[in-house]
Amino acid sequence: MGLDNVAVAWPRTGRFYDPVAPAEFVDFGELAEAPEVAAPTAALAGHIANTGTVRATAYIDLVDLLLGLDGVLYATDAAAEDEDPVIDPDGCAWVAGGLEQFVTNHTIHGDVVSFDSVSTVLRDALSDSRLADAQLRWLETRLRKLRNQDGAALNWRFPLSELAVLARFYRRCADRGFAVYADS
Repeated sequence: MGLDNVAVAWPRTGRFYDPVAPAEFVDFGELAEAPEVAAPTAALAGHIANTGTVRATAYIDLVDLLLGLDGVLYATDAAAEDEDPVIDPDGCAWVAGGLEQFVTNHTIHGDVVSFDSVSTVLRDALSDSRLADAQLRWLETRLRKLRNQDGAALNWRFPLSELAVLARFYRRCADRGFAVYADS
């Protein structure tokens, strides 16, 4: 079993969150059916269109690295304060914004997102920051922790378009006032 991020009505009414009808994401199906779309992108878009859900397991480490926190898609901060693992609409906007910025910054590195390309994009982004040295040290520590015992990098191979669809899911939730329930 993995982690699903399910679009839900915000705020909850009663004891449970009501899932958002997949019809709110029906336009993702058009992308899934486009002939030039990479297969993983089409699969993600089709799943969102049919369920209003993202199977988030594959993106956990990447999103945590990009946003600089642990457990983002698990909604761990929300779980501590709200007792429910929910990313509220503002949190969805934050996740979407981080992913959108990454997609924009990655375009010059090609259409395939790998561990090495993520590292390059993040180094480039941090090198011009006010506290570049400290942030780059933090990044190198995070990157080392993501390598296996032999020092090999994670085998990430995402089409950039897949991450754009992921960002679009969280942006849709933010724009329409939905939350995302982390169901594991």
